[in-house]
Amino acid sequence: MQKSILITGCSSGIGLDAARSLHALGWQVFASCRQQTDCERLIAEGIASPRIDYCDTDSIRSGLAQVLEATGGRLDALFNNGAHALNGAVEDLPTDGLRAIFEANFFGWHELTRRVIPVMRSQGQGRIVQCSSTLGFSYLGWRGAYTATKHALEGYSDVMRIELAPAGIHVVLIEPGPIATAFRRNGIPHFERFIDWRASPRRTDYESSLIPRMYQDGGPDRFELPPSAVTKALLHALESPRPRPRYYVTIPTWIAGTLRRFLSSRAMDRVISRL
Repeated sequence: MQKSILITGCSSGIGLDAARSLHALGWQVFASCRQQTDCERLIAEGIASPRIDYCDTDSIRSGLAQVLEATGGRLDALFNNGAHALNGAVEDLPTDGLRAIFEANFFGWHELTRRVIPVMRSQGQGRIVQCSSTLGFSYLGWRGAYTATKHALEGYSDVMRIELAPAGIHVVLIEPGPIATAFRRNGIPHFERFIDWRASPRRTDYESSLIPRMYQDGGPDRFELPPSAVTKALLHALESPRPRPRYYVTIPTWIAGTLRRFLSSRAMDRVISRL
């Protein structure tokens, strides 16, 4: 029987590569996007693409309904992937901005996942794969909002892993570092909406550091890998009889994981403050 997977955030980057790769391998792929125009582009490629916006409960409900109608009520895997950044110093982050990023990066994931779990429970098996980040277990300056959402996702997924194991449902975290996507550029509208950097006591830091990095194309990050590196980890998480709880992707993720294990918090702060 052809296996089915619902992937979110497929307009570009990690989600798009995963959708195209799994489709080519014979999976029944449902590659969701927030914008209908992106869905139509994927449909033109022969890939089913329901519209799902994590900030729109109706779209989550209707998008999943389309998937289940097409599969006869089954779903072998869910790959939660869509997310965005909101860079800025924590002291400059309005509560409304934090609510907005949690809606997109965490609460919407929970809404969709809760609707998928009964389907997988009834069929006695399933895979829920969460696209986390190095910042799910580490941290960097200026990334407080995004780091908070990913730390929340990691704890939430760890609990789900033990709760759902008796039902035959595997819960897996993929933790990429720098991946060649439009992620940095896609975070700019959220920065411009919520961060009043001109009124910040750290204005000169914004001007010298964060803003040039966000707005100027400085080329690929060091150790940056293509989205296919994440797809490779995803395939192992989907096809292994005993998938790992976590998959590190990129050298910086392995370095961060090692440092986190062996350094004290103060030593870790000193290392990260120099980045």
